Amino acid sequence: MNADLPSYYSRLGPFREVLQGGGGILTYHHVGPRPKGVRLKGLYVSPKLFAQQISELRDADFVAEPYGNIARGAKPGTFRIAITFDDGFSDVFEQGLPVLRNSKFSAIQFLVTDFIGKTSEWQTPSGEIAGKLMDRAEIREWLAAGNQIGSHTLSHPFLTKISTTDAKEEITTSKKKLEDWFGVPIEHFCYPYGDWNAQIRDMVESAGYRTACTTMPGVNRNDSDPLTLRRFTARYPSRNLRNLLSHFS
Repeated sequence: MNADLPSYYSRLGPFREVLQGGGGILTYHHVGPRPKGVRLKGLYVSPKLFAQQISELRDADFVAEPYGNIARGAKPGTFRIAITFDDGFSDVFEQGLPVLRNSKFSAIQFLVTDFIGKTSEWQTPSGEIAGKLMDRAEIREWLAAGNQIGSHTLSHPFLTKISTTDAKEEITTSKKKLEDWFGVPIEHFCYPYGDWNAQIRDMVESAGYRTACTTMPGVNRNDSDPLTLRRFTARYPSRNLRNLLSHFS
């Protein structure tokens, strides 16, 4: 990754050149106000900022193509971008989907299958506040609006820290359940916490997924492994002097 780039994405400016190669993915979690007491504040993007970020991309002639196209690597001159959301939070459906519709952008939601319609209980052991997750009706509406879904496992574990048998179950059964419930092929996977190794990657491939994304920053090129795709985390700008000055440069 270019050492001059910020560690996260908040505006197009610093990323314009690198994203114009056509292999860029932005990742989000929440679109909505941060509840009082949350620890991971960077997971929340306000609806206003999300709208600004999407509008800026659209005005610069970027097009949000179907997510799987990014796995084919760079295609200079096309200004392709992919928008991803991890976990399937309801605030994305409620406040992010209208922005996508208005901008004619599409996105993919990586769903934690066994928690659909519940809350993100896997976050509570660390002291984080659990968020409400999309239910099946909302997911169907998400799909009907031209968006996609993928698997984020059954229960959001660290896949390298559980048994091989359990990891295989998380990877394969989540795919089957989503396909049975929603009647669409589930071709894309996302490693919870960005936690993977060569064995986990091969399990994902054996389960029939075409792509899998990590939390590693960067863009994807023609020779990139489609089962270890890179993404830039989108969030609000930090309130430090370097970032403040960058907005006036």
